[in-house]
Amino acid sequence: MSVPLRQQWAVGSYLVKQKLKGVKKYPLVLMLEPLFRCNLACAGCGKIDYPDDILDKRLSVQECLDAVDECGAPMVSIPGGEPLIHKEMPQIVEGIVARKKFVYLCTNALLLRKRINDYKPSPYLTFSVHLDGLKHRHDASVCQDGVFDIAIEAIKLALGKGFRVTINCTLFQGETPEEVAEFLDYAMDLGVEGVTIAPGFSYERAPRQDVFIRGVDTKNLFRGIFKLGKKRKWKLNHSALYLDYLAGNQSYDCTPWGNPTRNVFGWQKPCYLLADEGNAASFKELLDDTPWDKYGTVKNPKCANCMAHCGYEATAVEDMLANPLKGLWVSLRGPKTSGDMVAETQPNYTGGRKTSISEIPVKIES
Repeated sequence: MSVPLRQQWAVGSYLVKQKLKGVKKYPLVLMLEPLFRCNLACAGCGKIDYPDDILDKRLSVQECLDAVDECGAPMVSIPGGEPLIHKEMPQIVEGIVARKKFVYLCTNALLLRKRINDYKPSPYLTFSVHLDGLKHRHDASVCQDGVFDIAIEAIKLALGKGFRVTINCTLFQGETPEEVAEFLDYAMDLGVEGVTIAPGFSYERAPRQDVFIRGVDTKNLFRGIFKLGKKRKWKLNHSALYLDYLAGNQSYDCTPWGNPTRNVFGWQKPCYLLADEGNAASFKELLDDTPWDKYGTVKNPKCANCMAHCGYEATAVEDMLANPLKGLWVSLRGPKTSGDMVAETQPNYTGGRKTSISEIPVKIES
């Protein structure tokens, strides 16, 4: 992991306190979405197709800070939309930092050069810059030429001013291990603190559905990446067991309450990725009234191909706490990149009925 010791200690202490208190459902990261408006229209994004009256909505500074206090998670991720569009974002970040919460301000970096003087370097603030690969791959992913170059210059500027900077990378269909490895080498040469990397989630609202990686293809891709990475010094901003899960070596269920979402609609049920399942008026209501048993890869077709860190990182952390020797072994060894994978989970959201012959998809090629 690339996380500084100060943050590891704070998060570790928080986790121990939850265990000592006997808390069963607790948040690890608050996903705070103060707006959905963005200055890009990415092919794999499910956040930007709302009507203008929704895109024009903003959470106030007080609403954001109330959510941080109500949730109590030690880390806050601020995605979007593009958070730097929010005129009061500096005040929101300042308030979170004052609470000594670790905030990851996610951005496509198009506005970072213009807005960077609105922020002060702090061990509690990290700019998390969205990059989905090297120049050609990233510009294609965000559907606009030149964005990669702007983001790289903004990263260099932020690093030069003493800010913590990470890269948030989402992988889509057509990636090769060699391409991703080259990108990770480049990211390390930039001098960023670390890289968050995960397969894209197939949002129902996304403009294109053919860009997402699915099933065993995801695991094979990550095995290929990690195999190339054994002799490289990549800093990946994940727990060792989550990386092992991506490589097909762990069988996990989702922990959706680990990364609860507060946005302009309220507290989103059940997680950051599913936008049409309803909302709660408070964090307590989210925990108490969400039908958690409805969700997960084997329980709901909307979750079928999800391996996103917002759902499974918390599961991996729980596993690490329950099985520290296993976690230590994987940390030292790295993800396994050969041999059998864990068995694919079988969906049960058909209600137990058997699939008929007529429902089996058949591909016919001339």
